[in-house]
Amino acid sequence: MPNPIELRPLKVPDDYEGLAGLLNTYLSEPISAQRLQEDDAQLYEVGHTYKDDNGLLAGYDRTRYVAVNADGRIVGYVWSWRAPWTEPGYLNNTVVVDQDCRGQGIGRRLVRHLVQWGEGLGAVKLVSEIWDDDAGAKRFALRNGFVVERHMFESVLELGETQPDIPEAPELLEKLASDGILIRSFAEEGITEDNERRLYEVYLETLRDIPGFMGEVPDQNEWRKWHLQVEGYAPERVLLAIDSRQDRYAAVSNLLYKAATNGMYHEYTGVRREYRGRSIARALKVRAIQLAGQQGASYLKTDNDSFNGPILSINQSLGYVPLRGSYRIAADLQTVKTAIIDIDS
Repeated sequence: MPNPIELRPLKVPDDYEGLAGLLNTYLSEPISAQRLQEDDAQLYEVGHTYKDDNGLLAGYDRTRYVAVNADGRIVGYVWSWRAPWTEPGYLNNTVVVDQDCRGQGIGRRLVRHLVQWGEGLGAVKLVSEIWDDDAGAKRFALRNGFVVERHMFESVLELGETQPDIPEAPELLEKLASDGILIRSFAEEGITEDNERRLYEVYLETLRDIPGFMGEVPDQNEWRKWHLQVEGYAPERVLLAIDSRQDRYAAVSNLLYKAATNGMYHEYTGVRREYRGRSIARALKVRAIQLAGQQGASYLKTDNDSFNGPILSINQSLGYVPLRGSYRIAADLQTVKTAIIDIDS
């Protein structure tokens, strides 16, 4: 007989260790209790939601519940949230259930909680992600009213112990330099308020062009917390393509170092519209590989949307090997509510 399961609010800081243990069975890169606590320190303490001019949910808030077994171990987790820049009416959601505890109704109880919470706020749409190789999670999502909207891919370039040899690198970088495009790190450029603003402006333009991007770009303070200075950030690993003739940032690539695995991860690569088609993204990718090799990283990972053909093509040509991907799933809140009622009945 399955152990009785208690559903309760997340208790911090007591639950950080147990939550990290559960999340590390799900995430592609490990996370620590300390990192969870550091991320929490950057969140708004009190939610503030309202209806916008179109009658749709706006503002920010979150709920976090855990499922705990009789031994006190966290075996399930739901996090439903929206930020000020989230698409109006939407809630973002993460639901994780321990592999050994699936099939006991824990996932449905967690989803029921987020539906009740979201309905109370006035949300109309739920979005989440699941791994594309997790058939059980996909069946659960479809049974509860979700549909697959997009497919994202994760890929890896194994670096080994030798410096990566990229024969095209010198010629590519020299050609761009002759056109006035220089590749420099944020550290080399100088970490000033003005330069950070210029960097933010590149994100402000290019984030909106990512296939599948939703909502609005965060303001500069929130962007700094959630896009730039995230875990593994270092200014020498933020690569800038600079138009020296106009003294303008044309593109950026942000590399994060994962100390637990000695790996690096492409947090972002974006090129301003007027500079596209000039191999700048490729040059940033090449320079990123060189930098990762110079710093002794074991691998370099990246994620791409299936609709982002140009970047997928660049990654494949540079030797990246596909790993498992993820589906973005979405549903009308009322559809999920009805599905849960039907299952319960």
